[in-house]
Amino acid sequence: MQNGDSPLSTQNSVLSTYKQLLLTWTQKINLIGPEAKTNLDAHIEEAVAAADILKPEGDVLDFGSGGGLPAIPMAIVSPGARFHLVEVDQKKWAFLKHVVRECGLNAVVHGDSLARALARFPPELRFSLVVSRAVGRPEEWVPSLKPHLMPGARVGLFQGSPEAPRIDGFDDSGVHKLPRGEANYLVTLAFHVEQ
Repeated sequence: MQNGDSPLSTQNSVLSTYKQLLLTWTQKINLIGPEAKTNLDAHIEEAVAAADILKPEGDVLDFGSGGGLPAIPMAIVSPGARFHLVEVDQKKWAFLKHVVRECGLNAVVHGDSLARALARFPPELRFSLVVSRAVGRPEEWVPSLKPHLMPGARVGLFQGSPEAPRIDGFDDSGVHKLPRGEANYLVTLAFHVEQ
């Protein structure tokens, strides 16, 4: 912080920087769709609200990071967490690396598929939280995370339905209606270690 800026003032400034970078890069490459571009402030506010609900700490995984929603705003308002952003599309992960650098975030970008990224993570790395927005069927990819999760870790799924997917080893730990749109939910799952 400079010149006595408050943490909130600094966060708002960094959120504004992210928004401008996202809009500038979206003109060149397809980072976000027309709906997200039109409602970008609401998308950013939603990510900040999700951070308030999830309270990220420790190591956090964002799978299918795309243009950085929700992970980048969450990282901005959660400086105590270290975000790992996994994105397979080279143009998108190049953007994410640029944003992480420009915004001074505690984040690492992994330009790879989820399976390859998981295989490359240090064996001792354990995530306390995983977030993802509308990426495939969670029943297919969430189970692959088990060896990389701390006991009690949570998975936050941004999705259009309040229904929690049924996945062995994970319990439904709540659903939160998000403010943007009619069908917009944050569904949380809790990982439990089977004895």
